[in-house]
Order: sequence, then structure tokens, then C-alpha cells
Amino acid sequence: MSTGLLLVISGPSGVGKGTVCRRLKELDPSVYLSVSMTTRPPRAGEKEGEDYFFVSRARFEELVAEGELLEWALVYTHYYGTPRRPVFEARAAGRDVVLEIDVQGGFKVREKVPDSILIFILPPSLAELRARLLRRGTEESKAVEERLCWAQKELSFYREYDYAIVNECVEDVVAKINAIRTAERCRPRRLNLDFSQRTKEELG
Repeated sequence: MSTGLLLVISGPSGVGKGTVCRRLKELDPSVYLSVSMTTRPPRAGEKEGEDYFFVSRARFEELVAEGELLEWALVYTHYYGTPRRPVFEARAAGRDVVLEIDVQGGFKVREKVPDSILIFILPPSLAELRARLLRRGTEESKAVEERLCWAQKELSFYREYDYAIVNECVEDVVAKINAIRTAERCRPRRLNLDFSQRTKEELG
């Protein structure tokens, strides 16, 4: 059984990362969506263990010290991180793993897992990103502007990712990610084939 791919999906808040990841899972139930851990309070409708694992700052720092997080970062004023064991277990079982994490986390994953695939989701424009954040209605105008300021910093790193996709249509983004998955499986380094020994029949 071949090892599953590790896909890192990053992009500014409001660009549609979560929607894209959920659609990937809907179309291919074998995809494992990693659940991040955070110290921020839950938003309305978010479920423990499904959207995030919500923990205290003290507990998060304990897990960092114990090496139980694949990556972690301070985003805005809260910690976010990825529990490492579920990721490696899913890959070992041949499942493609999708991590929806920020740029800091993406680079940390690349350091620890060199064969990871980093995909950056871009908005059509900053104006459209602002409109999406406002439509979401989860934060006040001041918080939206703070996120836009942070977004501009994140967007400056997209060229350092393996792939970048503009999100004008979710289905189009998902189709491109699935095309990337297909192409990545064809890379020679991912094929466990040995042609060094030829059979007697081949030798005649």
C-alpha cells in the first residue's frame, strides 16, 4: 500500500479554505481532514472534535513541550496547531491527508515532512475578500480590517508554495486540487517500483 499524500491548504481568512476542504471530502470520503487544535473560543455552530479541538493555553503549551503537535503557530492572539499522530496514522493507511493551516504552519510542515504538498488559495482581489468576510458576519468591522491587514502579509508568501489557485468558483478549485493529487502520485519518487532485477523469462 502506498503512503497517502499530505496536502497543506493555506490562504487568508475568508478565502474559502474550509468550504474547499469539505467539498474535497464530500467527493472523496477516503480523504482525511485533519482537525486543528486551538486556544480560541468556539464560534457559533462549531463542534468540538469536528471543527477544532478547543483547549486551554496551558494544555496547548503542554502538548507543544511533549512533541505532540506536527506544527503550531500564534495567529492573531490565539494558538493553532495540528495533532501529529492522526496525520501519520492516516497516511500510513494510504489516505490522503488535508491540513487547513496558516502559512507559518505550512512552512513548519514542509520542514518536518519534505514530501508534503503546499497549496495556496488566493482571493480574486482584496475587495472581494473584504466582502466575503463581511458577509460571513462573525466579526465586527474593526476585526475584519485587522484580518485584511494580516491577509496582505500572508498573500506575500504565496509564491513560496508549490501551487496557487484563485478561488472564483469552489468547484473549479476542487477540480484543480484533485488534478494536483493525480499528478503528484505520478512523481517517480512516490512510485515503489524496482526494475533492478529482471526475471529469467525476460533474459530469455
